[in-house]
Amino acid sequence: MPNNQTQRLTHGAMMIAIFAILIAIAYYVPIISLVATLFAPLPIAWFSAKYDRSSSIILGVIGCIITFFFGGLLILPFSMIFAVCGVVMGDALRTNKSKAYLFMATGISVLITFAIQYLISIKLFERDFIKESFQLMRESYMASFEFAESLTGEQPMTEEAFNLMFQHIEIAIPATVTLAAFFLSFLLITVNLPILKRLGITVPKFQAFKDLRLPRTILWIYLIVLTIQLFVRPELGTSLYVITFNFSLVLWVLLTIQGISFLHFVLDAYRAPKFLKGLATIFAIPLYNFVMLLGILDLGFDIRSFVTGKIRK
Repeated sequence: MPNNQTQRLTHGAMMIAIFAILIAIAYYVPIISLVATLFAPLPIAWFSAKYDRSSSIILGVIGCIITFFFGGLLILPFSMIFAVCGVVMGDALRTNKSKAYLFMATGISVLITFAIQYLISIKLFERDFIKESFQLMRESYMASFEFAESLTGEQPMTEEAFNLMFQHIEIAIPATVTLAAFFLSFLLITVNLPILKRLGITVPKFQAFKDLRLPRTILWIYLIVLTIQLFVRPELGTSLYVITFNFSLVLWVLLTIQGISFLHFVLDAYRAPKFLKGLATIFAIPLYNFVMLLGILDLGFDIRSFVTGKIRK
């Protein structure tokens, strides 16, 4: 790692400038905003991977302050998330952590940053942007249903079913935010790590997707949640219902991913063409119940050895 203070300051100033430009493009330029968003953590991650943690945190804070000057208070939460991601990603690379650690640390940091911003929004500004967005979505759905009714003369959905649907959507907000945070982290890592490698940073590698084996603890948690849902049957709206419902959503996604991994393993074992893996992944979405069952069997039993043995015979 370079120890020259002048070089560190020069590099830091360049990274702050690039970070501010990327945030400005992501926030103000609609066409290329998605590309700029994906690369926004790159400058801070590069600096953080080369220099110590305290210098990286200071760099991230200064970068957020700079964005505040040209974007105001509204852009600050946006820039904070990517500054935190950059610091965490770079620090994990500097300390030679595994890619699984990098993924989990980045996802958790996004969640914590979002939670802090949400609490600040409620306590200081008395604005609940999640409820406001939810209410806006509800009004949009109601307007579309009224329009459909005016065309067909029939209600697309009863009021009771409509309210029940939105009640479940509202209950699922914690799981949705959690999955979104980790999905964003996965995208940022996937996009930025190859570039950091080209910049001379040592980056870890994920094992092949076909070899993915999630912790078996997930299966036990799923069985506990399923037992509560089948035998306790918590009432809609209660704390136990909210907890089990959100856990079940996250577990469904994880077990479906495990099932898709098993399908990739089987297709690779049979040396199937690569496009079949893509088709299997696409069809796994509508057939998620079956794929999730495969994921449960893959975690609970050693069916991969059985498949390998069958192929060898």
